[in-house]
Amino acid sequence: MARQPDDKAAAKFSSEDSALVRELALLLDETSLTEIEIERAGLRLRVARNISVAATMPMPMAAVAPAAVPVAASTAAPAAAGADLSKHPGAVTSPMVGTAYWAPEPGAKPFIEVGSKVSVGQTLLIIEAMKTMNQIPSPRSGTVTQILVEDGQPVEYGEPLVIIE
Repeated sequence: MARQPDDKAAAKFSSEDSALVRELALLLDETSLTEIEIERAGLRLRVARNISVAATMPMPMAAVAPAAVPVAASTAAPAAAGADLSKHPGAVTSPMVGTAYWAPEPGAKPFIEVGSKVSVGQTLLIIEAMKTMNQIPSPRSGTVTQILVEDGQPVEYGEPLVIIE
């Protein structure tokens, strides 16, 4: 759950809510999602499953590499080779589950490209989660050496998105 219930919130948490938690947990298993968050009647509920990012990375990245555009193919190659890029010191990881987009709108110029110089706070990409566009800022200054996700690709929490050196 997203918060620790106080006495007032605990009074609102009913057996119906317990059934909802069970239903959401079952939905996680059925859909292979890692996290679901809902808000209903002032009660925010988040059900998440702990998984190892390293265990989930090789399959999606290997599947992405053959379909990549030329620039992205060269950036995705190290991930397909089995390197654990989430531990790279310049890795920028996803703070949420959602869909990554390179540009503010379809057809617009991407926020960054391989070789781009970025500064702290500069938008690297957008992750859409629950119909909300979330800008992902650069945590450090440097040069973008790899973009690890495709435009429109679903991403998981903790998944490496970009390498900045």
